Order: sequence, then C-alpha cells, then structure tokens
Amino acid sequence: MKVFRIISRSIRDSFKSIFRNFSLSMASVICTTITLILVAIAIILTINVNNVTKTLEQELTIVVYVKRDTSDERVKEIEKAIGKIDNVKETVYKSKEEWKVEMKNYSDILNTTLDYLSTNPLLDSFVITVDDVNDLAPTAKEIRKLQDIESANYGEGMVEEIISVFSVVKNATFGMVIALVIVTAFLISNTIKLTIFSRRSEIEIMRLVGSSNIAIKLPFIFEGFLLGVIGSFIPIIITIYGYIIAYEKFSTTSALSIVELVKPIPFVFWTSLALLVIGAVVGMFGSARAVRKYLKI
Repeated sequence: MKVFRIISRSIRDSFKSIFRNFSLSMASVICTTITLILVAIAIILTINVNNVTKTLEQELTIVVYVKRDTSDERVKEIEKAIGKIDNVKETVYKSKEEWKVEMKNYSDILNTTLDYLSTNPLLDSFVITVDDVNDLAPTAKEIRKLQDIESANYGEGMVEEIISVFSVVKNATFGMVIALVIVTAFLISNTIKLTIFSRRSEIEIMRLVGSSNIAIKLPFIFEGFLLGVIGSFIPIIITIYGYIIAYEKFSTTSALSIVELVKPIPFVFWTSLALLVIGAVVGMFGSARAVRKYLKI
C-alpha cells in the first residue's frame, strides 16, 4: 500500500509541478514538439524511401531466351530446372507468339514490321524474379549453364549501379533517423535538466525534511513522462493528417503517381506510437538523469 501511496502522490505532485512551473514546462514541451516533428518527417521519409526501393527492386528481373526450335517438352524441362536454382522466386513463361502480340501493340512501326515478316523472328522466353536482387549475376550465370538457353540477361552493369544506389539511400535514411532520435533525446533531456536545475532549492528542502531519494525522484520522473507525452501530441496530429493529405496528393497527381507511398493505415498509427514512446521515454530518463547527476541526490 505504501508503494501505491507514493506513486499516486508522485503523479499528483507532477501535475501540480507542471502548472506551478508553467513557463519552464512549456519550454520543455515546445522543444519536444519541434524535435519530434523532425523525427516524424525522418521516419516517414525513411519508410517510404525503403518502400520505393523495395518496389523497384522487385521490378528487376532476368529475361531468359530459349534457343529456336526447342520442343515444348524441352521448354517445360527448362522451366523446372530454372525453378530449382537457388534464389529463383518465380518463373513466368512467355512464348514467342505472346512477345509478337505485345510488341505489335507497343508501336505501329513494330506492328508493320512483324506483319511483313513471313516467320516469327522472336524467341520463347522466361521472365524470372528472384528473392535477392544482390544475387542477380550468379543466378543468371547458373541459368546460362543449362542446355538450350540462348541468353539470360538482367541489364548487367546498370543493375549493379542501381542496387548500389538503393543500398546507399537506405543506409543514409536509416542513419538520419538514428541521428535525429539521438539529437531529440539530447535536446529534450537537456531542456528538462534546466527545468529541474531551476528547482534545486525545492529538492534541497525535500532532502532536509527527510524525504527518500525515491520519493524525490518519482515526481520528476512522472513530470518528465507527462511533458514528453504532451509534447508528442502535436507531432502525432501533424503526422496523421499531414501524411493522409500527402498520400492523397501523390495518388491523384499524375506526375507523382509513379511514386507509391506506404498506405496511411496502419502506418500513421505505428509512427504515432513510436513518437509517443520516444517522447515519454526520453522525458522520463532525462528527468531521472538530471535529478541523479546534476543535483547529487
């Protein structure tokens, strides 16, 4: 019962302290709000950049052409053999007749040219998607070893450069989020330290009347928690409504429709939860460290 009494009194005192030191509390809330808005932007950019790169990576395929006059039975055998190769995710067969129809629909010039020819010059093929685009080259090399394979192409050279760029972008955006979270923790923590330092006489009085360290620390820890939570409200609102508006804008604008953003639901709620947790946890630890380290409790 004593523990519950101490906790309930600490929560009550933390609420009183916020209103009693309103200007300092507002400074902490404003600092938390600004930094969490930056964190929210970084998280949204990171997740969407990774989503776009993942989508583009899925478009990277290996196109395998079968030698001319290969029998249908042999084509089926090749398809099974390709499916057994490591890293092959899916194999889609495309006959030369399907290629002909597709190319004729692509442009009038190709349509006229293919109609003029007495025989179909195209080859049967397979379009292969892989599990890991970083292993496109060795996968294509294994496919080329099979009999009756004319070629296996995936855009050598250019694809490696694209994958390299994707990797750099992913690492850069992830690093940006980590850096901003660290900066956020530093700014919020130091703002709360200043708030507590200005009340050192209040803490000294509590020590003189015989209050235990826990009894002194708890109100400040709860106060830091509340300041972090309050400071996260505006970033959460901006994240939810701002992202939904941005998503609708990108979806309806033809020039931007090629960029596929992550769907708002449940993405905005997970992001909001992350902001709430960051604000609350940093607020608590900032208060605890300030009381322990700077006020020598």
